[in-house]
Amino acid sequence: MKLTGNPVFPGWYADPEGIVYGDTYWIFPTLSLLYGEDRYIYKNDLNRKTDAINQEYNLQTHFDAFSSKDLVNWTKHSKVLSIENVKWVKYALWAPSVIHANNRYYIFFGGNDIQNNGQLGGIGVAVADKPEGPYRDAIGKPLINKIINGAQPIDQFVFKDDDGKYYMYYGGWGHCNVVRLSESLTDIIPFDDGETFKEITPEKYVEGPFMMKRNGKYYFMWSEGGWGGPDYSVAYAISDSPLGPFKRIGKILQQDPNVATGAGHHSVITIPGSDEHYIVYHRRPLGCKLANERQVCIDKMEFDDKGYIKPVKITFDGISPVKIR
Repeated sequence: MKLTGNPVFPGWYADPEGIVYGDTYWIFPTLSLLYGEDRYIYKNDLNRKTDAINQEYNLQTHFDAFSSKDLVNWTKHSKVLSIENVKWVKYALWAPSVIHANNRYYIFFGGNDIQNNGQLGGIGVAVADKPEGPYRDAIGKPLINKIINGAQPIDQFVFKDDDGKYYMYYGGWGHCNVVRLSESLTDIIPFDDGETFKEITPEKYVEGPFMMKRNGKYYFMWSEGGWGGPDYSVAYAISDSPLGPFKRIGKILQQDPNVATGAGHHSVITIPGSDEHYIVYHRRPLGCKLANERQVCIDKMEFDDKGYIKPVKITFDGISPVKIR
């Protein structure tokens, strides 16, 4: 039987958002590193690492997407969203988060890597009539354009609760906020207590929040460690509320020195109608030194009989085919 193999598709990609639309799996990642031998001049010159990263930011100007019927065989959809369709974004188009609502497909993204509140950039939202796009800017400006509670406006994840409410978790620089989204997904609305931005930062949080719900419990996950280093990893908490509190339980995904390093910034695909879960994440191949040398991988994620997430074993083989039943 053919397995996915890891990475699941070729190319340098990161921050993968996995989702099910109908009978098809989708992965929307960040473009991490462009092809070309000239990109490799930095491998043996780590003093130029910062210059290399900055060059990559300037080239991260579109998203590709990948679709599959079985999690094994993937089709590439090029440039589903490009800065040509988001006039306020010039570079650093990062970490797509996707959702279907209102008979349309939405993609949330970070743009321009803002470092202060005087810069134009932040978190935006684009819409399309098909999962593969093309996506176009929905509001003509960032949805969140400021650093609030110390959280850089990046790495957004949109979560729909069972009661129909939409939440967006986001934040870099070691701080995480949650906001509520309107039904149109194009506005931020206050919580019942009148607050708009709630900081929910758990211990050791760095970036890359993700939320899922299982058996009435909220599983909040995030990345910790340095995104460009081998210690990048994923930890989690469990709460009775989408707003926490979130007390860190421990790591569930991290490097294996025999397989890969820097395993983090994940999402989870749950097979519809089942309690079967797969973690989609990026990692750095052994021997690679560049921060942006990242590939998208899939491995199985399981729970124990008490509802805790078992540590994930990262593999070269990946998983067996799984069709949506």
